Amino acid sequence: MIKAILVFNNHGKPRLSKFYQYFPEDLQQQIIRETFHLVSKRDDNVCNFLEGGTLIGGSDYKIIYRHYATLFFVFCVDSSESELGILDLIQVFVETLDKCFENVCELDLIFHVDKVHNILSELVMGGMVLETNMSEILTRIEEQSKLEKSEGFGPWNLKSKG
Repeated sequence: MIKAILVFNNHGKPRLSKFYQYFPEDLQQQIIRETFHLVSKRDDNVCNFLEGGTLIGGSDYKIIYRHYATLFFVFCVDSSESELGILDLIQVFVETLDKCFENVCELDLIFHVDKVHNILSELVMGGMVLETNMSEILTRIEEQSKLEKSEGFGPWNLKSKG
């Protein structure tokens, strides 16, 4: 099961954090800092998975990550998850973001946080993988965008109906 999905930049600033197991807010911040320190000090040519940090469960958990340009995409999972399967899921997530934002960058994650969370919720819900087919995910995101536009909701129209 996926325990947390974290995205942070090269300086450790969190750009996305989604926890599927309850942790108090201060512990979440400590987990993000610890995870950043674990993955940021590793060379780019080493394995992309390592034992979980002490705060998120130690040796019972794994940290699986990819480093793209200025962003680290990190999945904290329990021992039942396949490392290669999660690496593939990270790739699908990043490619989907690329398609939605036309070459995703850190600013897209900052200014379109709702859309990023919608994309993520199409891939993973409650710590379980829902969908790995990128075209299916993109279809759902496009349907959501059309619905928002037809209802008059979204960042371009802050007025509520009624």
